Amino acid sequence: MSRIFALLACLALACAASAAETSYPNRTVKIIVPFPPGGTSDTIARMVATDLQAQFGQPFIIENRAGGGTLIGTMAAARSEPDGYTLLWLTPPFVINPSLLAAAHYNPAKDFVPIVDVAEVPLAMIVPAASPFKSLQDLVNAAKEKPGALNYGSSGVGGSPHLATELFSSLSKIKLTHVPYSGSAPAVMALVAGQTDLVFDTVFLVTPQVTSGNAHALVQTGAERSPLLPDVPTLKEAGFPGQQVSSWFSLTAPAHTPPEVIAKLNAAVNKTIASSGFRELVIKQGAGTVGGTPADSAAHLAAEMSKWSKVIEEASIKTQ
Repeated sequence: MSRIFALLACLALACAASAAETSYPNRTVKIIVPFPPGGTSDTIARMVATDLQAQFGQPFIIENRAGGGTLIGTMAAARSEPDGYTLLWLTPPFVINPSLLAAAHYNPAKDFVPIVDVAEVPLAMIVPAASPFKSLQDLVNAAKEKPGALNYGSSGVGGSPHLATELFSSLSKIKLTHVPYSGSAPAVMALVAGQTDLVFDTVFLVTPQVTSGNAHALVQTGAERSPLLPDVPTLKEAGFPGQQVSSWFSLTAPAHTPPEVIAKLNAAVNKTIASSGFRELVIKQGAGTVGGTPADSAAHLAAEMSKWSKVIEEASIKTQ
């Protein structure tokens, strides 16, 4: 008899959990963005939240938890209840920090479950307007003639621009000297002033300097040319295939979030991504939409973590 009551109790709990998941969401859902308000990442996250709120009829709010190189927001999400009511907005530091920072006490594969890849923004290499380099090959040839003579600016040690340049240097077999700044904007402005020879950063950030004539773009890193820089070749077109790099945005949840909730969120975000209005707004941010299954996102995150951990190890990159 006790076994029967135990079985009935388990069935009741399973039914209650299933009912809760079926009714999800029935209250406010919080998306933690580990950056300050503003900027491409925050802007696209807010677009997604607005559309999800319209689809589900429940509030989807953005909570900006900046600091610690995204660690503050990431750790807050990792400690949250795995019920689907706290989600985390991802960018490359999510997979970079565990290899770079001793304080990154989380495992991207074990502590979180992917929902969907939302969008990606290609990077572009720019040089000062007065630079003698008119093509990427010109720059590579000069760097090979005088290893370490050319310097590049970045948003800081371990940031995506830094690692993307190190990856390009490694694959192109050249040596460049790194000059870190306190952010992407200062790095770009230093280049415009002629203080550095090149900068890799997002197409969205560098395009105004290119269109104004303050800088010249040699190449962009996407699989296809960005609408923002239609005259700038891709790495493949420039003769450097196999070096595609982008800044990307994904959505994830704490590990052990019910699969039914993950599936429901995945379907909803894919619906958002498929809408023409969302695509148009994302293009204005210099980005392209992605979409797909949770498994697609998991494979992408694993590949990114493997790629950047190798770059960090080979370049002996250390944080200060």
